[in-house]
Amino acid sequence: MLRFAPSPTGDMHIGNLRAAIFNYIIAKQRNERFLIRIEDTDSARNIQGKDKEILSILNLFGLLWDDLAYQSENFSKHRHFAEVLVQQNKAFYCYCTKEFLDKKRDEAAREKRAFRYMDEWAELQKNEKKQPAIRIKGSAKNISFKDEIKGEINIESNELDSFVIIREDGIPTYNFACALDDMIYDISFIVRGEDHVSNTPKQMMVHEYLGYEKKIQYAHLPIILGEDGKKMSKRDSSSSVSYLLEQGFLPQAIVNYLISMGNKTPLEVFTLKEAIEWFDIKNIAKSPVKFDLARLRFLNREHLKRLDESEFALLLGVQDLSIGALAKLQEASTLNEIREKLDLIFKPKDINRLYENEDFSASCNQLFLVLRQIVEQMDYKKMDYAEFKELAMQKSGLKGKAFFKPFRILLTGSSSGLELEPIFVYLRLFLNEILKLK
Repeated sequence: MLRFAPSPTGDMHIGNLRAAIFNYIIAKQRNERFLIRIEDTDSARNIQGKDKEILSILNLFGLLWDDLAYQSENFSKHRHFAEVLVQQNKAFYCYCTKEFLDKKRDEAAREKRAFRYMDEWAELQKNEKKQPAIRIKGSAKNISFKDEIKGEINIESNELDSFVIIREDGIPTYNFACALDDMIYDISFIVRGEDHVSNTPKQMMVHEYLGYEKKIQYAHLPIILGEDGKKMSKRDSSSSVSYLLEQGFLPQAIVNYLISMGNKTPLEVFTLKEAIEWFDIKNIAKSPVKFDLARLRFLNREHLKRLDESEFALLLGVQDLSIGALAKLQEASTLNEIREKLDLIFKPKDINRLYENEDFSASCNQLFLVLRQIVEQMDYKKMDYAEFKELAMQKSGLKGKAFFKPFRILLTGSSSGLELEPIFVYLRLFLNEILKLK
């Protein structure tokens, strides 16, 4: 089984989504189950409803799970295993107060050495603290593992001192809960961000101390840099999956982009289903990758071209397929750009505000009256572009630029854009709504 284990503490970051995509793909390639495990151990930081938002996003991206679990449901199991380790003398009760440990950290900082917990501190404050934490004993040997992206990773034993597995309030820490749940759900392969590299040996320690012998494969993804070359943080709007969706990027384009980041792909434009056929985690580059919004816009434009009229209508929330067809003809990189162009077409045109030239305004108003007359008195929906244009030109007496610029603006709300003839097939169906002035 593979798993994606998000925390309901904030918006989904594109780095998290990238990990979810890779875990999903590998699960499909191996014909294994895909688990979503909501890691809700940090009750103070959990945000109400964020778990549902995460699940909704995963569903939107086609990352359909076979199993869903909440880490908090296993708290009793976590505590049980902690007590087992205590009984086996592989873990112990620690009565150190926060103030005591902070003092020791300050001392280490002043002496310019790494802070390491000393096991003999455990009971120094037993009389001062009623409820102890539980710490697992540090490793007496180095721990190494093969990372499918980074290669062999070795952690020295002196970096693996005794760490807390159950807090004073009885809540398991991240590393302990994560390690146990990977055992409980029989996880075979873990793909996650490289910020977890230091957590992996701690989780391997837990497995070893409990006699869990299954060898889990690991792949730690390089960080994603912002366009400024610095680590992309949650403050970068583009790092939020919800933000990208709100900007009109298609889920399939975002998937395409995240799979291709720092990767050698046989196709430039592809779907999630196609990627399952050839994706190999070992092809992911070891070095950080820079987020390239221009590249995402290009891929989004390509995926927009693949949509049909009914898909456009659905995405735009309209029932009329003719509007979907009109949307499909627009040249744009995002859905929002298409929405803006459609708004220009259907909103009343404010000629006097947009174009202060008196002659031009006069031409627009003159042509507007003619077009309204045609719409109100003739069967305009059966006219083709040439017939409608010639009739409007004849009745208005306008020619050349004096005719075509106002004509385009009254029909599309813009003085430039697509050729009118191919889109008039659909524009004519809405002329009564389009031909309005403020």
